[in-house]
Amino acid sequence: MPLSFSESLIIILVAAAATFATRLFPFAVFGKSKEIPKFVKYLGDVLPLAILGALIVYCLSDFTSGNINIIIPKLIAVAATAVMHIWKRNTLLSISVGTIGYMFLIHYVFIQ
Repeated sequence: MPLSFSESLIIILVAAAATFATRLFPFAVFGKSKEIPKFVKYLGDVLPLAILGALIVYCLSDFTSGNINIIIPKLIAVAATAVMHIWKRNTLLSISVGTIGYMFLIHYVFIQ
């Protein structure tokens, strides 16, 4: 069922308002005069690695299938992600290299 123009516009406006609100929230709470709490700084240091760990667990969750064409590209992509993260310490770069590498492997090397 296709959406009408007004329904599409409402969805876009709600998404834009939610995005703007999430970007504005930290500035409203921790303005220039307030110091960022230690707990928030701690989360900023710990969460990128926790998210990376969660992505690895999700990626490797279907090893029970036993299909080597599924397992090998995932292991290579996880290794590439780990090496890139250890080398550059950049979460976005690490996840990008792993994702692009995995997509390349499943589409051009381990064709199913």
